[in-house]
Amino acid sequence: MQRTDFGSMACSIARTLDVIGEPWSPLILRDVWAGVTRFDRIQEDLGISRKVLTERLKWLVERGVLERREYATNRYEYALTERGTELVSVLMVMVRWGDRWAAPDGPPVLYRHHACGQVSHVELTCAHCGTPMTPSDIDLLPGPGAS
Repeated sequence: MQRTDFGSMACSIARTLDVIGEPWSPLILRDVWAGVTRFDRIQEDLGISRKVLTERLKWLVERGVLERREYATNRYEYALTERGTELVSVLMVMVRWGDRWAAPDGPPVLYRHHACGQVSHVELTCAHCGTPMTPSDIDLLPGPGAS
């Protein structure tokens, strides 16, 4: 089966899905962000096949989301790049939705904010005025990359 090329669409959501829209990729990014950085540990944590994990890691490295670092002779671990770290922000928005709508027993993980020391969640705010942004607060306008 041929995979749809979302990367060629004039849509930032589609282009992001091209990089991490396959179900294992966000979970791999989550693990690396949480400190599970070595192949065997990622495989064990996710219960993913070696073949699929190898393919996903290669894809994420090629897309500049992860980097592969040698920690011993022919032994590698993975680290988030700047792109990968920014994608974790997307995952944090997914966490908020999942905690609210898909966690009947409450959040499986709590997130403590370094700056204030409080357990909190991500809130989308306007980069200009700092007020919260929701879909009903936004107008969609054509951008310079629109086709």
